[in-house]
Amino acid sequence: MSIGIYIAVMAGVTYIIRMIPLTFFTKKIKSEFVRSFLHYIPYAVLSAMTLPAIFYSTGNTITSAVGTLVAVLLAYFGCPLIVVALAASLAAVITGNFI
Repeated sequence: MSIGIYIAVMAGVTYIIRMIPLTFFTKKIKSEFVRSFLHYIPYAVLSAMTLPAIFYSTGNTITSAVGTLVAVLLAYFGCPLIVVALAASLAAVITGNFI
């Protein structure tokens, strides 16, 4: 099959998945429970995609855990994103050199 057909099918599926909720749910959702549930979905999906990538990125669980711990601590104390990312990467590299 042509790559153009693959791209067209993927575009169609993506479009359908996004249009079905907009077509069927035209009224505003009034249930506070459902609205609060839908509010947290982006955070759940982001963490479900990010955490496995973190622990499989270095090939060593210990270095990944050290980098994650450093990132969480620095983020908790309000450091800028670039500082958190660089410090976590540096901690993982330094830990990898000792293991």
